[in-house]
Amino acid sequence: MLPVLDGVVMELQDCALPLLKEVIPTDKVEVGFKDIDAAILVGSMPRKEGMERKDLLKANVAIFKTQGAALDKYAKKTVRVLVVGNPANTNCLIASKSAPSIPKENFSCLTRLDHNRACSQVAMRCGVSSDQVKNVIIWGNHSSTQYPDVHHALAVKDDAWLQGDFISTVQQRGAAVIKARKLSSAMSAAKAICDHMRDIWFGTKEVVSYPWSVRCGNSYGIPEDLIYSLHRPDQGQNKTWKMVDGLPINGFSRAKMDATAAELVEERDTALDFLSQ
Repeated sequence: MLPVLDGVVMELQDCALPLLKEVIPTDKVEVGFKDIDAAILVGSMPRKEGMERKDLLKANVAIFKTQGAALDKYAKKTVRVLVVGNPANTNCLIASKSAPSIPKENFSCLTRLDHNRACSQVAMRCGVSSDQVKNVIIWGNHSSTQYPDVHHALAVKDDAWLQGDFISTVQQRGAAVIKARKLSSAMSAAKAICDHMRDIWFGTKEVVSYPWSVRCGNSYGIPEDLIYSLHRPDQGQNKTWKMVDGLPINGFSRAKMDATAAELVEERDTALDFLSQ
């Protein structure tokens, strides 16, 4: 794949990006992970026709165990890691567990794409720009069980839509993109990666809530030792952040949050079993 990678390098050069100083294409972990400040882990084994979920998890455990070990050995201990490859939440957990010398809070996964999708749906419904939609939360897994929650947001008052088509549209948006363009999300995923990493480094200009996937002990009844997307405010200095705790959760939200947590627990237990082998 190195000749293919050379093509990517040429495209990056042709963008004439003012902040891009150098590109080092490599297939050696000791080169690619050496002293890095940020890691965006995009590659994972995609699910193929006829493949059971446990087979997908087994293949990805091997990938993210290797990448986590490389981070642990070669990267800076302050490295910020964003896992994009699916199943992103569980892959992130495996990478974190395979890099014990790097703080757990330095690992996150890409539920920002789900957040952007949810904000866009609300904005279109209300006839406003997406930056006017505040405090949308994505709870749980980057999967069809995720729960896009607007109970704490400035949003349209339409419970039938918000508890029906809105949720299913956000949950199934990735599949809809694949059906339409015959390829998975690319531009929107890249934009979400940029949003996520920019906010790690620079924070936000106003107090806006974003989803963040973290290992958690919390007041929401979420099982510990998961990478679970939840409510995160603007962070302070030195790339630190904190979870918004104690938000009121109604019965509808509780059921949705518990369902996505149950899926993550099942994924975690299966993946950790493979990790221990």
